[in-house]
Amino acid sequence: MATVDILLPVKNGAPYLAEAIDSVRAQTFGDWRLLVLDHGSTDGSLALSHRYAETDRRIVLHRLPNAVGLSGLLNAGLALSDCRYAMRLDADDACLSDRIAHTLAAFACHPGVAVVGGQADLIDARGASFGRLRLPVGRQRIGVASLFRNPFSHPALTMDRIELDRLGARYGADFLRVLPPAHSMRVDGLAEDYFMFGQLAILGKCVNLDQRLIRYRWHGGNISVTRVNEQMRLSLAISRFLARSLCAMHDLPMFDPAPFCNHGGRLFDMGRASRFDEAYGAMAASLLRLHGGAEEVQRELRFRRVLANRSLPRMMARYARFRRRDTVESGEWFAIKSWLLRGMPGRACTPATALTT
Repeated sequence: MATVDILLPVKNGAPYLAEAIDSVRAQTFGDWRLLVLDHGSTDGSLALSHRYAETDRRIVLHRLPNAVGLSGLLNAGLALSDCRYAMRLDADDACLSDRIAHTLAAFACHPGVAVVGGQADLIDARGASFGRLRLPVGRQRIGVASLFRNPFSHPALTMDRIELDRLGARYGADFLRVLPPAHSMRVDGLAEDYFMFGQLAILGKCVNLDQRLIRYRWHGGNISVTRVNEQMRLSLAISRFLARSLCAMHDLPMFDPAPFCNHGGRLFDMGRASRFDEAYGAMAASLLRLHGGAEEVQRELRFRRVLANRSLPRMMARYARFRRRDTVESGEWFAIKSWLLRGMPGRACTPATALTT
């Protein structure tokens, strides 16, 4: 039994698959097993994976063409895993060489966490770097941020299977089980990572390292590019599910996170409403009371306050003050920019339907 199982789902990922596998084989920590989870590839990914498996016994190919969605495929991978830790990697991304070593050190430093993630270098289809994915760190910060966005890079995450089993956590499922059936959800794809890890985040079970762990490839085939509006609507539904669940768990007044969300670096169109300062104040008071006024929580709320007034002069003035005090992270400036440019062709914001009680 290895220390770490790496779950690598693939469906027709041949153009980048070799680079992903090679990045695992180049790890400074060698006690790993790579589970290639093939979801019915027809482009040569199977043959490529098989050749790697023949030359390195730590690589194991599993054919799972009938798995239901990415949730089903990854849950099958978790069931096949017998290691303490299950690490994620996508077939078009690549690990930095010390990823496993940094991750295991983080689990040792943060006992009781279920998930360790981290930062990422952004690369294009040719592998050229063009920026960095900057994500929040700190358990409380991530717990609050998850109400408004996905604060994780899914292929940079590693899970402690003992903690997952203790909590009953799996992809696609509402394992918090604090809401009535009418407000529960199941998510089989598009945002399965946000649904699972958002629940763990509001339980205080997630951390992000400040170190870069992977090279994250951004290209025209990303789901977040090809199905953006569908993903935005599902992400909003998850944000509302997480807010409802948090309020139910801690007996807090219910609030709608929609005006303050920035999924995919975009804001939601709230119709004729443009001023949300009163709603922001009530929400912020509840979250600060829950977390004892922690500075990392206040930092998250400072950005949410920028979005609480959609008047462009007011929003830009607030953003300028925010930027003078805080380091801007991925998706924050793009959310402001998307709102400024929303009237241009191809820039329309996704409308948010009213929240029902």
